[in-house]
Amino acid sequence: MKVSVLGAAGYTGGELLRLVHTHPELDLVQAVSRRYAGRPVAEVHPNLHHLGLTFQPPQELSPVDTAFLALPSGASAEVEAGVGEVAGTIVDLSPDFRAGASSASGETYRTGLPELYGDDLPGAARISVPGCMATAAVLALAPLRRAGLVAGDAVVDARTGSSGSGAEPGPASHHAERGQAFRVYRPTGHRHETEIAAHTGVRARMTVTAVPAVRGVQVICHVTPPEPVTRRDVLRVLQHAYRDRPFVRVVARSRGVHRLPDPQFLSGTNFTDVGCAVDEDGRRIVVVAALDNLVKGAAGGGVQSLNVARGLPEQTGLEFPGLHPA
Repeated sequence: MKVSVLGAAGYTGGELLRLVHTHPELDLVQAVSRRYAGRPVAEVHPNLHHLGLTFQPPQELSPVDTAFLALPSGASAEVEAGVGEVAGTIVDLSPDFRAGASSASGETYRTGLPELYGDDLPGAARISVPGCMATAAVLALAPLRRAGLVAGDAVVDARTGSSGSGAEPGPASHHAERGQAFRVYRPTGHRHETEIAAHTGVRARMTVTAVPAVRGVQVICHVTPPEPVTRRDVLRVLQHAYRDRPFVRVVARSRGVHRLPDPQFLSGTNFTDVGCAVDEDGRRIVVVAALDNLVKGAAGGGVQSLNVARGLPEQTGLEFPGLHPA
């Protein structure tokens, strides 16, 4: 399948170039960037020097089977109709078409989260991948909701690395401000609350903190069950929910240094690790989920969804296991 990546100069765009290049069934035709058109891809993504690619301008799009849109909020909606004229399938990584929103062209986007919507994706021509923190929280909460273990709202404490702010620098991403900071930048009202509720039926009270890391998302979800439960009860629910899902691993060790999910071991991978703890009285469940915001939370989630949509094995091109130490 021939593929173009629009917004290829961004961090998510770079991950898409990396994943598409190594994917055995995808052929990378174009890396598209308005700002860097005509310049080498390696100038922006030095890890991709060996590809020998040059950024192409958006007005010179080639016909392809699939176009990935790794564009800022609002930009995908502006170009979607034109891209649809040269691409049979569009996989969007922006917020523009999430939660079942229709485009101006009347196309309905299916949700690119195979763990919940795998049955809806085969044959899909328009796919929208949820946000990175929303993906982590949804994968943490959805099994508990289905099992009847959530009474009332969930408190979602999310932490995110600096790459989640994108490649364009700003005052808050300046190293002198960000380097050692644990900055609570969205104590209430984050837009992912709406996404989480749409996909789980749970109202999320979300707080987001910027932490001194480049990659990674970790969410800690606090849930009150309708009646006391044990940790074993919750583990059974998570293990049953994800027993056939190749990219969700249940991690809840009773010994060792790293007992619950930590995003540092997920850099470059398409895994989400999910684990849990329960208060001694069984009246509070704590579910922890971690992922790489640029891969499972964006580019990898898009490739995984395309694999399902086109009938390929879900893991195709996404089998990198991560590193330790990281």
